[in-house]
Amino acid sequence: MHSQAYQNGEWLKFKIKYGWFKASEATIEVKKAKIKGQKVLHIAGFGKSTGLLDVFFKVRDHYETYINPDTNLPVKFVRKINEGGYKKNKILNFNHTTNTVEVIDKKHNTKNSFSFIEGTQDMMSVLYFLRNKVDVKRLKPGQTFTLNLFFDEENYPFKVKFLKKEILETKFGDISTLKFRPYVKADRVFKEQESLSFWVSADENKVPLKIEAKLAVGSLTANLDQFKGLKHSFSIIAK
Repeated sequence: MHSQAYQNGEWLKFKIKYGWFKASEATIEVKKAKIKGQKVLHIAGFGKSTGLLDVFFKVRDHYETYINPDTNLPVKFVRKINEGGYKKNKILNFNHTTNTVEVIDKKHNTKNSFSFIEGTQDMMSVLYFLRNKVDVKRLKPGQTFTLNLFFDEENYPFKVKFLKKEILETKFGDISTLKFRPYVKADRVFKEQESLSFWVSADENKVPLKIEAKLAVGSLTANLDQFKGLKHSFSIIAK
C-alpha cells in the first residue's frame, strides 16, 4: 500500500449532466472522526437534483463511509437515498475480525447479519481504496484490480480495468489522467457491463475528474467543478 492519496479536509464538488440538461450536483468531503474510540476517516457524499429535473424527479442521495486509515477497510457505511420516490435507508456495520456485517434497514425496520470475503469494501470506500492502491508509475494498460464489494445485502465481485493515459480538457486546464473502466452490474440503472468510465488525475492525488455512464435510459456525465484540501500538488498542463 502506498502513501495516502487523500487526507482530512479534502472536498470535491461535481456538476452532473443528464443528456443535455444540468441535472444535479454532488459533493464529497473527508473528515477525521471516531467510532467507538477508534480513529477513522469519515467520507460523506451528498447528491441532489437541480433545476427542472428537481421538479419532476427529485433526487436526494446521501452516502457515508467510515474508513480505518491503518487498514483502508470500511468500518461503517450509510446509504440514504431518494431517487424519484425510490428510497433506501441502510446502515452497514463491518467487523473485519469475524468478516461479518450487520445490515440495519431503517425503511423496513430490520436487522440482519451476513458474511463477507476478507478485505471487502463498500460501494464508496472502494474508490478511496483504489486511489491508495494504484501505483501511477507501474500502471500498465489492461491491468485489472479485482476485489469484493458488499452493499444492500449481498457480496458483489468488482473488477476495474486501467485503459490508458489520456489528456483531459477540464475547466482547470488540460490534465494528464488515468482512464479506468469498472465492470458494473447490468440492471435497472446501467445499460450494460461496460457502461461506465472514469478519469482520475495521473498524480499522487488520483483525484476523480470525470465520470461517464451509459444508462438504461440516456447518458450521464459528471465533471469535477471545485476542489480544496488535496494532499499533493495538482498538475495542470500549460497550454
